[in-house]
Amino acid sequence: MQPKANVIVRDPEILGGIPVFRGTRVPFKNLLDYLEGGHKLDEFLEEFPSVTRQAAIAALEHAKELVIAQMRWGSSSMNVCREP
Repeated sequence: MQPKANVIVRDPEILGGIPVFRGTRVPFKNLLDYLEGGHKLDEFLEEFPSVTRQAAIAALEHAKELVIAQMRWGSSSMNVCREP
């Protein structure tokens, strides 16, 4: 499996630089939109067969790590409600 950080790429020649799954023209945001809409990962993978299950999971894990790191280091760029 590819390292998590290499699964999503940005190239100005591909969809104007929107982050996509490596080797595809499928935006990472599409995966997030599917999951946010209540769809299952398998539905996304059926709709976008050029994205592997391993790539989708690695991208989600990487995104999770980035969010956790931002929260840990007190990034003020995230608008997140904190528990009282």
